[in-house]
Amino acid sequence: MSNNFTKSLDKFKKAYPDKFVSEDEIFSHIRRGDHIFVASGCGEPQYLVQAMIRYVESHPKAFFDAEIIHIYSLGLAPYAGAKYKANFRHNSFFIGNSTRDSINTGMADYTPISLSQVPALLASGAILIDVALIQTSLPDDHEYMSLGVSVDIIKAATEKAKMVIAQVNPQMPRIHGDGFIHIKDVDFIIPYEEPLLEVESAPLSEVIKTIGKNVARLVQDGDTIQVGWGQLPNAVMASLYDKKNLGVHTELLSDGAINLIKAGVVDNSRKTIDHGKTVASFSMGNKSTYDFLNNNPSISFRTIDYTNNPLIIARIDNMVAINSTLEIDLSGQATSESIGGIFYSGIGGHQDFMRGALLSRNGKTILTLKSTSHNDTISRIVPALKEQAGVTLNRSDVRYVVTEYGIAYLHGKNIRERAMSLIAIAHPKFRPWLIEEAKKRGLIFKDQAFIPGKRGEYPADLETYVTTKTGRQIFIRPVKISDETMLKDFFYSLSDKSIERRFISSRKDMPHERLQDFVVIDYTKEVVLVVVMGEEDKQYIAAIGQYGIDESTHTAEVAFAVRDDQQNLGIGFELLKYLTYLAKRQGLLGFEADVLVENKPMLHVFEKGGFDIKKKIDSGVYELTLKFRT
Repeated sequence: MSNNFTKSLDKFKKAYPDKFVSEDEIFSHIRRGDHIFVASGCGEPQYLVQAMIRYVESHPKAFFDAEIIHIYSLGLAPYAGAKYKANFRHNSFFIGNSTRDSINTGMADYTPISLSQVPALLASGAILIDVALIQTSLPDDHEYMSLGVSVDIIKAATEKAKMVIAQVNPQMPRIHGDGFIHIKDVDFIIPYEEPLLEVESAPLSEVIKTIGKNVARLVQDGDTIQVGWGQLPNAVMASLYDKKNLGVHTELLSDGAINLIKAGVVDNSRKTIDHGKTVASFSMGNKSTYDFLNNNPSISFRTIDYTNNPLIIARIDNMVAINSTLEIDLSGQATSESIGGIFYSGIGGHQDFMRGALLSRNGKTILTLKSTSHNDTISRIVPALKEQAGVTLNRSDVRYVVTEYGIAYLHGKNIRERAMSLIAIAHPKFRPWLIEEAKKRGLIFKDQAFIPGKRGEYPADLETYVTTKTGRQIFIRPVKISDETMLKDFFYSLSDKSIERRFISSRKDMPHERLQDFVVIDYTKEVVLVVVMGEEDKQYIAAIGQYGIDESTHTAEVAFAVRDDQQNLGIGFELLKYLTYLAKRQGLLGFEADVLVENKPMLHVFEKGGFDIKKKIDSGVYELTLKFRT
């Protein structure tokens, strides 16, 4: 300990000598069968844990069958090992790397629970706390110590514990909010300076970056976000630097969120509660983040029954909860806590935020996952969850699902639509398997067509935004296999005249069998584009355009249609212009098109397209040859 550290505690030692006694005397107060709470995450009192273990080693019969209770251990957890089986039994509300094996081999326990409910569980006495091992900052002039980077359930544990032992560490930041404890409420103090546990972010892969960018498309200026922990959340935050006036209300505050605050992206100016404040319950990051949190009045750490309370979250307009999952089945059930019967992590705040955000005005919930694991050998989108997997979010709770292959919106979708939407964002190598499994289970049409491999892979690079002559921005993208329902609605929105002009036919039905021809595409032979409008949860197709390649002439047959209520706004022209660009890029020489003589608006669009046009009339139909100009 430095001299300055020792001197800063001198006056407290004089005022409270009974709190500053030897470690042996302190730990001698622990009795057999006691319930010992250990502060967790990056606020874990590493020295206290090691001191307790040393005491047990030097006093092997001091106590037995003590229960260790905590949320999450980032540091060493020797008490969970076989060596101390007679002394400790570990019970965790969330599983970390250092305790996972012990829990899955029956050497330790896991209590599945949403973290928002834990403080009430402790307060009621349903889970007993006899001893609390915590880590705090130095006492201030008013004799208050800060719990620093971990408030979460620690506050509740200290209020119920019969004995509180604090490791006072000058490296613990003093953070505004709920995390203060008066020195009178601490029974024993062990001064010990050591660096806080840190979590360094691993480099982001291109797959993870793509997922982050896909999620960022759903986040709007002024939204308040909650983001979990890990590579996927880091990628999300790294993709938000073009946003403005974001707010943060979360359980975990990470380096990525702090960097957004420093960049001015997060200013909390539009939050409907805790206006101007970044609200969290604990932090897991690096020293730079901890330094930023120290005495920062714009940061407020609240107890977890506040930050994670769905009713509090629901009061925040435009709340966006972003969390990751381990596996999701084709009906929309997701597990974020187990891999089959293997307990992997925990419920944490997952349900709290995903359900609270659904109750928020204009709220969104986003579930992220890599499409595969184990070097692309296992699909994380599966026909059914593995046996014994815990369902963290049920089918009705899931809204947006995001992988590196796109975004699926499940709310209000039937099982068939959900399955097709999820298959569309699965890894391409697993889509044929998912299609066949979905057919076997009766989830999708028995005759659902599918083109495997590169030929049927969705060409995301063709997605584009263009501005029409009226100044309206429209989104053009390739059709997806999951677009069948939207496409059916599009065709049935067309008037009889529009149908006749588009198909040069009086046939007015569009059954599943015909729709498949529009959504199951071999992109090496044809291109089908749609103009999609509306918010992600209320999208509709405003126009469709396509061309099919004639390899014998190295040209393509082109056609397009626009909803009646969207005609004469320049949409058809922009769609044809983009189709022309793509065809030229493929080296095609031109288009062929059939247009009814009476369909002057479509003819006009072609005439404005910059082609060398040849017309031939046959039975009231213009047969157009549209040569590209070089």
